Amino acid sequence: MRAAILTAYNSPLQIGELPDPTPGPGEVLVRVMASGVNPLDTKIRRGEAAHAQMTPPAVLGIDTAGVVEAVGAQVDRFQVGDEVFGMTGGVGGLQGSLAELAAVDARLLAHKPRSLSMAQAAAIPLGFITAWEGLVDRAGADAGQQILIHGGAGGVGFLAVQLAIARGAEVFATGGPSSQEVIRRVGATPIDYTSSTADDYVSEYTGGEGFDIVADNVGGATLDASFAAVKRYTGHVVSALGWGTHSLAPLSFRGATYSGVFTLMPLLTGRGREHHGDVVAQAAALADDGRLVPRLHQATFTLDDVNDAYRAVETGSATGKVVVLPNN
Repeated sequence: MRAAILTAYNSPLQIGELPDPTPGPGEVLVRVMASGVNPLDTKIRRGEAAHAQMTPPAVLGIDTAGVVEAVGAQVDRFQVGDEVFGMTGGVGGLQGSLAELAAVDARLLAHKPRSLSMAQAAAIPLGFITAWEGLVDRAGADAGQQILIHGGAGGVGFLAVQLAIARGAEVFATGGPSSQEVIRRVGATPIDYTSSTADDYVSEYTGGEGFDIVADNVGGATLDASFAAVKRYTGHVVSALGWGTHSLAPLSFRGATYSGVFTLMPLLTGRGREHHGDVVAQAAALADDGRLVPRLHQATFTLDDVNDAYRAVETGSATGKVVVLPNN
């Protein structure tokens, strides 16, 4: 099979031939029709994501959508010809989706949404799972709550906004000036973080009480602002980027709570993989109900121009999720 191979950190991916994988027990062989490109994928390529545990030579690509070509022993949820998607590799030494074929742990997969294309389906898994683990698993997002999503036009934030709305919350989302209309169109109240402080929007939208849930998808100073924006006593801050050193005083003085989200853990440890499959099945149900639609970059890419795809993500020139089509 053809694949894009990371031969050395901070070097272009090389197109080469690798042996076709064979599905082992509990695995299915997927013909990859689309591979979503996340900022994390580009960090792995540059050698800046030691936590992802991926060492050259390696095939990257975390998000997958494709068609089942063969089924290994002990798999009864899928059969040949099924269209599937999920967050399936590209970390922890697992082969990623930038290849024509991949042997995938069936627990990580769900049936692809009928209403979405392969490219759209591949744009969902990592972002949606991250949003679900923060909003639902950690913070218990529910109807009637006021939820603030930082980075509402980003890869995680855009899906998080739709998830929170689907659960009945009143949703607010921060973004720069160019993101305001995108956030408004997806159904959230936009907040321009370049012209408003946490005190400003807490006062304007919550009467000074704070938001029930604050989801940080940016990290750094934005996580600090989250601690100051959460509701007193009952509020909950969740972050997928809580890796720095932060003062907990603002959070403690509000009597609120914090949870970190580490979406890669099931891929790295093998534990909890069924939950990832269950979560992407929830995403498929929302998509087929018309309540979850990813935002795609206007151009798609093939394996032959995969480095252009990575460059679009790294430079910030992408206007939505970048997708590579390995079998085109």
